Amino acid sequence: MSATPTTPPPALRPYLTAHHNLLWDEADAFATEHVAPRTTRMEAAPGRVERKVADLMAARRWFAVTVPAAYGGLGAGHVAKTILIHRIARISAAAAAILQATLIPVGSLLHFATYEQKGRWLPRVADGSLLLSIAVTEPLAGGHIGGIETTAERAGNQWVITGSKIHIGNSHLAGAHLVVARTAEAAVSTSQALTAFMVEADRPGLSVSDHRPGLGLHGFSAGRLDLDHVCVPEDNMVGEIGQGLSVAQSSSILYGRPNLAAVSLGIHEAVVATTTARLKTRARYRGTLSDLPVLRDRVGDMEARLRAARILAYQCVHLLDLGLPCDADLINAKYLGHQWAMQSTQDAMELHGAYALDREYVLQRVWRDIQHTYPPAGTGEVQRIRLADAAFDEDHIQWSERLAAEAAWARPGPTAA
Repeated sequence: MSATPTTPPPALRPYLTAHHNLLWDEADAFATEHVAPRTTRMEAAPGRVERKVADLMAARRWFAVTVPAAYGGLGAGHVAKTILIHRIARISAAAAAILQATLIPVGSLLHFATYEQKGRWLPRVADGSLLLSIAVTEPLAGGHIGGIETTAERAGNQWVITGSKIHIGNSHLAGAHLVVARTAEAAVSTSQALTAFMVEADRPGLSVSDHRPGLGLHGFSAGRLDLDHVCVPEDNMVGEIGQGLSVAQSSSILYGRPNLAAVSLGIHEAVVATTTARLKTRARYRGTLSDLPVLRDRVGDMEARLRAARILAYQCVHLLDLGLPCDADLINAKYLGHQWAMQSTQDAMELHGAYALDREYVLQRVWRDIQHTYPPAGTGEVQRIRLADAAFDEDHIQWSERLAAEAAWARPGPTAA
């Protein structure tokens, strides 16, 4: 995978400002200098969580890219966030996953935390001393929010949380976890039965299982949290009692979907660049493989998908920064971004023949990595159901529009203490 920096393609000019262009260059330089040299080590030791890259991104305040300057963040918005994830994912999807996973609970705090809570948590995210995770998925319920079994019971001025969470991004790096738990009986509607809590990683009763590497994204941890009567103070509750579903769903749509679209886009670009470089240099029939029409036809299809995915990924976050209703566009970018990148990756594997099966070759890594952008924030089936809601004009909750007035980079709260 080439680490050569590139300028933004002309098709993205409507969505990028001069500041975005500078950030694009900065992200490319960072990926070349700090990420590319570590990818081999990350693959060679999949059981090791990559901490240095996280520290370097934190030093640049990238985990606070959407956090307002009043709390020490960059206040740069969603297009800027997409640039960072996309450009790093070209070189390492695992490094990009570390960044995007913390940005999801940051979004929850921006939209649902009180001013006091923002002042308590966000400056630490901004200065790099605190990474976050969001803990929704469970061993039995999976991503079905209505099936959450983790409970939170009030005890005086505290809440006692008991249950387990799995597939939690940054589980081994996070200093605090945003945990969604059930605070009402099962008979109560899911829309009112769940509540979100910030749970510090050092709380007694909270344990994180040993890191187990997945199929891909080596160096990124997505582990299990077990909560055994973990006590948190009442002011660790994020949002109101019964707002847990809203906290989880809005963060998934406004942050999770576009973040994963950006990861898929970075992988997609790497796949196309790797394939064309190989075909241009592989000799065949008095020329190279790139001269063969049958192969050019396959590459043309890959390029068409890549160009469409790029526009989708940036157009939807541009709309989000403008405060326009775009939930379905965010969902579509995640859905098609993964699907198209997956198809191009499979095509690339076939175009490379047996060479693609070499464990040391980049294509094997990206083929494994792209699998990880399918399940989070809703599988393809979930995305299609949500898109069908839009087609039937039944997508009544527009989080992009509802929370636009609270967009933190446009309307910051008071300066944090």
